[in-house]
Amino acid sequence: MTESERGTVKYVDLPIMPLREVVMFPRSIMPLFVGREASIKAIEAAQASFSKQIFLVAQLEPELEKPDASDLAPVGVVSKVLQMLRLPDGTIKVLFEGMYRANWNDLRDDEQCAMVRVSRRNEWQSRPDEREALVRAVHEALEEFAKNNKKLSQESVLSMMALHDSGSLADAIIPNLKVDYRKKQEALELDDVTERLELAYEMLHGEVALASVEKRIKNRVKVQMERNQREYYLNEQIKAINKEMGRDDDPMAEVDEIEQKIKDRDMPEEARQKALAEAKKLRSMPPSAAEYTVVRNYVDWILDLPWNDLKQIDIDIEKARAILDGDHYGLEKPKERILEYLAVQKLSHGLKGPILCLVGPPGVGKTSLAKSVARATGRDFVRLSLGGVRDEAEIRGHRRTYVGALPGKIIQSLKRVKYNNPLFCLDEVDKMTSDYRGDPSSALLEVLDPEQNHTFMDHYLDLEYDLSKIFFITTANSLHTIPVPLLDRMEIIELNSYLETEKRHIARHFLLPRQIEEHGLKESNIRVSDNAILEIIRSYTREAGVRNLEREIAALCRKTAIKLVEEDNLDKCVNISRQSLPSILGVKKYRHDEREAEPQVGVCAGLAYNQRGGEILLVETTLMAGSGHVVTTGKLGEVMTESAKAALSYVRSRAEVLGLDTRFHRKVDIHVHVPSGATPKDGPSAGITLATSITSALLGIPVRNDVAMTGEISLRGRVLPIGGLREKLLAARRSGIKKVLMPRDNEKDLKEVPDEVLKDLEIVFVDHVDEVLPQALDASAEEIFSGRATAQPICRILRPEKHEDETKKQPAQ
Repeated sequence: MTESERGTVKYVDLPIMPLREVVMFPRSIMPLFVGREASIKAIEAAQASFSKQIFLVAQLEPELEKPDASDLAPVGVVSKVLQMLRLPDGTIKVLFEGMYRANWNDLRDDEQCAMVRVSRRNEWQSRPDEREALVRAVHEALEEFAKNNKKLSQESVLSMMALHDSGSLADAIIPNLKVDYRKKQEALELDDVTERLELAYEMLHGEVALASVEKRIKNRVKVQMERNQREYYLNEQIKAINKEMGRDDDPMAEVDEIEQKIKDRDMPEEARQKALAEAKKLRSMPPSAAEYTVVRNYVDWILDLPWNDLKQIDIDIEKARAILDGDHYGLEKPKERILEYLAVQKLSHGLKGPILCLVGPPGVGKTSLAKSVARATGRDFVRLSLGGVRDEAEIRGHRRTYVGALPGKIIQSLKRVKYNNPLFCLDEVDKMTSDYRGDPSSALLEVLDPEQNHTFMDHYLDLEYDLSKIFFITTANSLHTIPVPLLDRMEIIELNSYLETEKRHIARHFLLPRQIEEHGLKESNIRVSDNAILEIIRSYTREAGVRNLEREIAALCRKTAIKLVEEDNLDKCVNISRQSLPSILGVKKYRHDEREAEPQVGVCAGLAYNQRGGEILLVETTLMAGSGHVVTTGKLGEVMTESAKAALSYVRSRAEVLGLDTRFHRKVDIHVHVPSGATPKDGPSAGITLATSITSALLGIPVRNDVAMTGEISLRGRVLPIGGLREKLLAARRSGIKKVLMPRDNEKDLKEVPDEVLKDLEIVFVDHVDEVLPQALDASAEEIFSGRATAQPICRILRPEKHEDETKKQPAQ
């Protein structure tokens, strides 16, 4: 700090810091946030070199970032930096204490910051005789101001009340007033302390008057707002309630209307009395009550249900048959059963609704058949998927005691269709599960039992509801997971997998026209040959139904569409042949096992059936030197492994007849393999195939390559009946088999096999494995059964002959 004297005036050089919309006063302590770089440098310089003293002066224009000399007020305050705190955002918080007023001149930039030369201003007092009265008036005004200003602390007020010096009192009061900074600067520049205190008194009085008016306005507005807001809120609430409930101004008028609806509604008397009792409760409770909505919803459910509303059904058998045949190819048994039901219902006018269960692999048309039945019978169609349902309340509903309770899906669906005699399709009934929330399959027992469902009891309604007019159709992929009591209430109709001939017809007359229409094509735009469709069925799909077949046909339509658009020729015809399929659909996805090219020893062709259809199954047997071990591979299930053991036991029991060493099993190991090894296989129908393969390997006689067989084997060599005959015969025909051996008990099942499948197939029915071997092995019966024709049973070997002679000679006791 440097000081110089000009006459009696002392000049001091200090760092200068301009203030925005703030005026510093002597003897006041003020915290300020400082962000400008020049101001920060001035504070740092003051602390470092000027005994923490700095000159604070107000800017005339607060918007200026770097004010010059003409932009600063002529009078400022020399202040002291009491405390400085740096904040994370780069700004600093500084606590200043005003020391004395000062004039300034000679604004210049130093190496560190802006500097200014300041000189202290002298104060003087006019009218000293008025000082006491003015101080007392200011104290009274200060007390009044403090009552309305809660931000002013009691300690600050007491400290100001203790001041009696005019200048000190004015300098203490003015910084606490909410007046414009220009007005404060004007007070700062007054050297006459009496005038400065008068100006402070004027500003203080103005603040008191303003605070009084502000308080009065606030009180008036608050009272008015509370009254208006309360009235508005209540009015709007009444309007909203009336609008939501659809009621007139008088809530009782709404209850009268509800009771009239209940009396006019066609419903059972029990339901009417229950609804009237609930409506009576509405009269005794205010509309704003929570229970009012619960009771009102319950009454609405009773009113909306189609209790006795039946849709008029005109049963025309010929029309129904045309619809069923037009929508689905094949499926003769389900169609016949549905037509029988329609005929009986037309005659009896009162047959209870049947419960049919369509069982079959995915994609064979169970759900779409139910839709067709609805169209054929003129009923509304309702589909309810039960896959994954684990909660009994999905069927029976929740009791009204629970918040948000609703009826079950059965009642909800009936409310939607408006009639009490729709066709109800319960999809995936085999995929329900049970957990701690109950068993939904048990809840279905009452729904599907013709003897009980006329009094179905939903938990929410708590009323008996008649479901006997509903035509229930359930669908399932498998019967194994359906509980026996539920299965007992349904009539099972099996939908078999489609044969190749049926798939070809469905693809040509159903799937292809539908996909052409969906892809925006014309019939003349695409032509698919019969061989191409057959190739898609055999090499690009492996399924019981036709879903993947439709996807592949859709791919053909997409490829056709892109060709038409690319060539900008919407009338072009795209021909798709068997040879062009790999370029459109890619490489073949599946291959079917073919028969052997030549007769092979130990290789026998069997016929298998799974949910994807029929397949030819090659069984291979090989012998190795060993000690009697038997190995089965090919991912065989328990039943098929046991069939292999039964087949081997039969061969061993007939070893002497077949000309084999009776102890052959101790000299060799037998390995039975069924390709492909990664595909699981199970079932008893490969019994005679296994026996033939093992016999061929042991005798060294090849198995004819144009013969396939199917049948279960018993230890005595009997051939027992099997299932899946249609699919197995189709697989045999597809693989080039000429002769098929099957159990005689399956002869009756040939009636269900189309003639097209039986064409070029020789069917041989057998009762015993001894009849199978001459047909299957490439040798005569004498060569096969080359052993003793009258072989003794093994038990005779166990009893010595001499034991019998001694018994005869022994005399009677």
